[in-house]
Parts: sequence; C-alpha cells; structure tokens
Amino acid sequence: MTFYPTTRATLLLVAFAPLALLLAAVAEAAWVLAPLIGLIVLALVAVDAALAGRVEDVRLIAPGDAEIGEPLALTVLADFVGRRGKAAPEAALALDPRLAHDGRVALPLAFDPASTSWSGSAELIPNRRGSAPISALWLRWPGPLGLAWRQRTQPLDRTIRIRPNLAPARSPALQILLRDAQFGLIARRIRGEGSQFEALAEYEPGMDRRRIDWKSSARHVRLLAKEMEAERNLPIVFAFDCGPAMCEPVEGMPRIDRAVSAALTTAFVALKAGDRVALFGFAARVLVATPFIADTRQFHRLHAAAAELDYRPEEANFTLALSTLAARLQRRSLVVLFAEFTDPTGAELMIESVARLVERHRVLFVVLRDEEIEHLTTREPVSVQAIGVAVAADALARQRALVLARLRRLGVDIVEAPYREIGTRLLEAYLALKRSGAIG
Repeated sequence: MTFYPTTRATLLLVAFAPLALLLAAVAEAAWVLAPLIGLIVLALVAVDAALAGRVEDVRLIAPGDAEIGEPLALTVLADFVGRRGKAAPEAALALDPRLAHDGRVALPLAFDPASTSWSGSAELIPNRRGSAPISALWLRWPGPLGLAWRQRTQPLDRTIRIRPNLAPARSPALQILLRDAQFGLIARRIRGEGSQFEALAEYEPGMDRRRIDWKSSARHVRLLAKEMEAERNLPIVFAFDCGPAMCEPVEGMPRIDRAVSAALTTAFVALKAGDRVALFGFAARVLVATPFIADTRQFHRLHAAAAELDYRPEEANFTLALSTLAARLQRRSLVVLFAEFTDPTGAELMIESVARLVERHRVLFVVLRDEEIEHLTTREPVSVQAIGVAVAADALARQRALVLARLRRLGVDIVEAPYREIGTRLLEAYLALKRSGAIG
C-alpha cells in the first residue's frame, strides 16, 4: 500500500514557490524558510495519508460468462477501517481489450448505508469473443485534508468467457413464432404444407387440387387428397469462413459474430422443428467440426462450439474446407455458408468449391450487405480523391454482384441483408426451404 500527493498538494507547493523566491529576494537570511515551507507541506501530506485509514476488504463482483454485444456489469465493493473524510474513493480495473478498447475502466465509488460499504459499478459491452482476463484492481482514497492519496493494488486472477450472442433466440418475438409455428415440438399436420406424405383425407373445398390422389379416389368413388407434412430430422450444417474478411467489424462487432448470432438463432428453431444441426468453421484449415445435434437440450453444445470459432489472420481455404465437409455428410443436407470475398482469385476458388458441393446438397449462401461500399458509391464526391474512392468502391460492388449472380446460376440460394436483418432473413429462408421440401 502506497501514498502520494494529490493535485491539491501539488498546486499548494507550486503556489508557495513564487512566495519563497520573493522572500529570498527581500531578506536573504530568511531563504531557509522556503524549504521549510515545502517540508511542512510534505509533512501535512504524510499526516493526511495516515488519517485516511486503511482498506479492510475489497471485492470484485463479475460474471463468469458474458455474450458479445450485450451489457456486462462489473461491481467493486470496498470496506475501510479508521477512515476520515467524506471524499469518495476511486477504483480502476486492468482488463482485456475484449471488454474495453483501452484495457482499463474506472469505477467511482459511492457509500451504501444499507451495507456500510463503498460500491461502484461499470457497464461494459464486450466486442470480441474469447477469454477476457481481469488482471488487476487499483483502489485509492483521499485523506480528510485532500492532500494525499492512499492506494492499494490487488492482483486478480479472474477470466470472463465471452460467448456468442443469444439475445435473438431469447427474444419474445421468436418465442411467439415457435409457439404458433407449424414447426414445433408437437408435429401439427397442415394440409398442403411440406413434402412428406402423412395420410389420405376426403377432399374439401379450398384444398390444393394438386394433392388429389386420383387412383385412390377412383377406388373409393370419392375425392381423396394427400395430407402432407414437413419432413423432420433433416441435417443442417452452418459453415463459417473465419478468415480476415469475416473478422472486419460492422458497427463495432466483427462480421463473423453477426453471422454466429444469426446462425444460432436459426439452429435453435431448427432443433425445435426436429431437424439435426452441426457447426463447421474453417480458415486455412478446419477449425471446428461438431457432430449433429438433434435435441434442444443439447443446444448448449452448439453455443460452446461457436465460441471456439477463432479470428484467423490467414485466408480461407474453400477447396479444402468444403471438400472435407462434403466427405463428412452422408446424406443430402442443407449447408448454410457464411463467407465474405474481397479478391477475384479467392472468389473464383470459392465458386468452384461451392459448385461441387451443390451437386449433392442444398446450399444457402449468407452474406452481410456492405453498407459502407454502398455509401461510398452513392455519395456525391467533393474532391479528386473522393472520386477515386468512389470508382474503387463501385468496382468492388460490381464484382460482388457478379459473384452472387454466378452463385445463383449454380442453384445456390442467396441471403444478403444488412446486419440488423440478417437473422430474420436467414430464418425466413430456412422456413421457406423446409416448407417446400427442398432440403431432403
């Protein structure tokens, strides 16, 4: 535990310096008073530090887990013994940049009469997934004269695991959808929906005429129609490009984290619908490959696996990754691919790999709309440099549109939307494919 002068003590010494010079100029014999005044101020600083009391206990309250993009509350509690003065203590934490960009957060403390402790809180927004250590806590409090700070430094060994954001999966709107949708834990037989034959029923006005079973109708001498339901137990793989392009931030959060949040929301709905879900992540090599999960009670395994999708500096190897994925799939599956492309060579390799994958599986390609490029191409240029930037952005936008058009010609379904809508659009695309029976 240490102590040091406050700003008030420093200003007091500075204020006495001109007075000491004036005193030495007027009366040379009195020059010894100048250092004496300084010693008196330093003595007052020491006395003030002694009267400040000591800290009896200091505690950090922090959760063990947090979700990226969601508020995280940290609280510091401190108890003092023999403390005089009413000035508030201050606390600070040294933590990982995943929790705060500058690696430090200050917490002013206030007295709580109910607990007779000093407490302070800070609300942080985690900006990247991973393990975020909190390494140290500093606590300082002033003396009654306001001339000295006493400080205590306490090393900490706390780690907060930052996981993918599941707020969309917990949203009331999605819960209402799961409650009212035809894809739930209880299979509801909806006439005219799905592709799997369920039973024959007497034809009624309003039913789809294409469902009429003419042979059965001829045998029974009355119109009979097929009742269909959506097929269950369909394999769905969410594949993530973890390369540098997907790690670029969109409104303060990396693209891959936006993608993971949308994927987990759709995965939760798919598990509710009775389908099987797996995660697959890759960069230069395969990073994560989970087995298929078929029960919502095992959803936490997908959540934990998604947290392991690391941010990688190397370019994604689509050829290796998608060929490995194709070898793992034993039956026709829905592959939801989250990827980003920035150069023509990488885009060409990606198209070739997707073309081989789409021969046997249904592929849904998900990409975040690049609003920054759209803004650069549409804003009015005000300088020669701005014109060059607009031309380059327009070229990137044209290349992007060309790649998506080529994927569509291969039979790939495209979901392109702003980050705010990507989760909803992906869920709509999944439900549409499931109703149409295009997955199995």
